[in-house]
Amino acid sequence: MSHHNADDSLTTQASTRSISRREAFWFWFKLGFLSFGGPAGQIALMHTELVDKRRWISDKRFLHALNFCMVLPGPEAQQLATYLGWLMHRTWGGVVAGVLFIFPSLILIVCLSWIYMVYGDTTIVAGIFYGIKPAVTVLVIQASYRIGSRTLRNPWLWTIALLSFFALFVLSLPFPLIITLAAIAGWVGGKLSPATFSVQHATSASKNSLNTAIIDNDTPRPPHTQFSYPRLCIVLGAAATLWCLPMLAMTSLWGWGHTITQMGWFFTKAALLTFGGAYAVLPYVYQAAVETFAWLTPTQMIDGLALGETTPGPLIMIVAFVGFVGAFVQSALGADQAVLSGVIAALVVTWFTFLPSFVFILAGAPFIESTHGKLAFTTTLTGVTAAVVGVIANLALFFALHVGWPNGWAQGVDLKAVAIAIAAAIAIFVYKRGSIETIVGAGLLGYLITS
Repeated sequence: MSHHNADDSLTTQASTRSISRREAFWFWFKLGFLSFGGPAGQIALMHTELVDKRRWISDKRFLHALNFCMVLPGPEAQQLATYLGWLMHRTWGGVVAGVLFIFPSLILIVCLSWIYMVYGDTTIVAGIFYGIKPAVTVLVIQASYRIGSRTLRNPWLWTIALLSFFALFVLSLPFPLIITLAAIAGWVGGKLSPATFSVQHATSASKNSLNTAIIDNDTPRPPHTQFSYPRLCIVLGAAATLWCLPMLAMTSLWGWGHTITQMGWFFTKAALLTFGGAYAVLPYVYQAAVETFAWLTPTQMIDGLALGETTPGPLIMIVAFVGFVGAFVQSALGADQAVLSGVIAALVVTWFTFLPSFVFILAGAPFIESTHGKLAFTTTLTGVTAAVVGVIANLALFFALHVGWPNGWAQGVDLKAVAIAIAAAIAIFVYKRGSIETIVGAGLLGYLITS
């Protein structure tokens, strides 16, 4: 391994295949435009493409990374993309994967925010996304089944998954509490019955299989995945610099009390509180943006959520809409600079919202990679994995209800949306079509139906 160039590719002893930077770049670029459906849909898409289709990474390594991302504050799907990019191609790969995951969403939301403020009309886009939602629902159901069938190997893990589903769907318990309890259950279970909770090895491909992943369970760890304190200090120092410089620049240019400066400070705090995904932090953002700072009206906030729901990328990208509209309405940079104010504010809030996510991954991933095969840690993560199956199933059901009955039970079922979902299900389960072509087809179908 000492002469292996880990910066450009990863190879296994069983395979001469490698992942080039060019391949990885174009994969993350395309994923950014197709990552619909919130975290469950995005994780499902990554799992299908990277684990099942391309065989770039094994199921076990994928889930190990996912479990770490699930316990962090911030958008877990974007963090997972960053982690996997880093695993394949060091810091360059992590930054590229993480940025490309949110870049299309940022551009689209800024453009739609401008259309919304200037023309108040997003009907064409709404039609396309009307068709995408049912297709994404089917993908999430597929992901829940696929991950569940691989990880729920015994009644104890099934119990954890069912309890996490019940805790979310029926009791509405906080997501961090559910993950914490699942981790404790895995740790205790590992002490009492190690064989029951160390089942992750059961998902590995045969060493002699032609389908061995490029980054497989037994792939030797490249140098960049080794934990070191000097590297940790470099990452934390770079992070502090990247936070302080723009904050100091805004404060010196506009003052601490300026709208855009305050947005930067507020969304830094929000980024550190987003345990449980965007839905958990949206009430906090709503309260500040609408009630405390009066950046938006309640109606604008709801419209922003609709845009966030129907555009690719993390749902928390709604912060770009909040920033754009808030600065646009207040003409933060002057009466004749409303659009420029909005664009700069959208960029600022995106920067301060996602910077912590990169720091968590680039600082913590080497430590997480060092825990492979350590029973106390892996059994804990096995408990988390089981809970994640319940979480994804809950999101699938939530999405299905939201798509099928958008206006509540009293208004009846949306038959057009159900028809698109059935068509997507047939494409995926019967004709084995890919997730990307299914999403594109459903989008076109939605546009035709609503136009």
